[in-house]
Amino acid sequence: MRSTTINRRTAETDIALSLNLDGKGESRIQTGCGFLDHMLTLFARHGRFDLTVSCEGDMHVDAHHTTEDIGIVLGQAFSRCLDERRGINRYGYFLLPMDEALIAAAVDISGRPCLGFEAAFPASKVGDFDTELVKEFLLALTRTLGASIHVRQLAGENTHHIIEGMFKALGRAMKQAVAFEPGFEDEIPSTKGTIV
Repeated sequence: MRSTTINRRTAETDIALSLNLDGKGESRIQTGCGFLDHMLTLFARHGRFDLTVSCEGDMHVDAHHTTEDIGIVLGQAFSRCLDERRGINRYGYFLLPMDEALIAAAVDISGRPCLGFEAAFPASKVGDFDTELVKEFLLALTRTLGASIHVRQLAGENTHHIIEGMFKALGRAMKQAVAFEPGFEDEIPSTKGTIV
């Protein structure tokens, strides 16, 4: 089973995260930030990952450290579950409509961290969540997973819809990328013979 649990404690956050790549999309998320809870729940459901996240962070400051550090730990968890990346598709892509918003997400679990991010959020906050933290989350995830992740807003006027579309599309793209390629379950998906 491709699953792991990670605990990470710093002066700013205390995180316990469990991830099962071959789950049913069940989640228990408690980050201290309601909007982030909602987005991670959507990510898990659409990726069909079982995900548990508990975080005690310095929310009296803002949600920055909480959001970034959860991205760090989630990337570490994916990386640990995938081990040497043997047998996976490696690539995933999804184009997701969310009402008036249209989001493209593409993933290459290549060992080379790179984030391509393009969005124009109409609002700087959704509730008390700073929308600029979406990019910080994705940067952290990208770096610790070792993947190229591209997320693009192709259309959208409602900030909540745009961000929700991003987390759903990313979950769907990740689901494809980490799935086993039938008939090649023992092959590392690179001509180099290694990804990590």
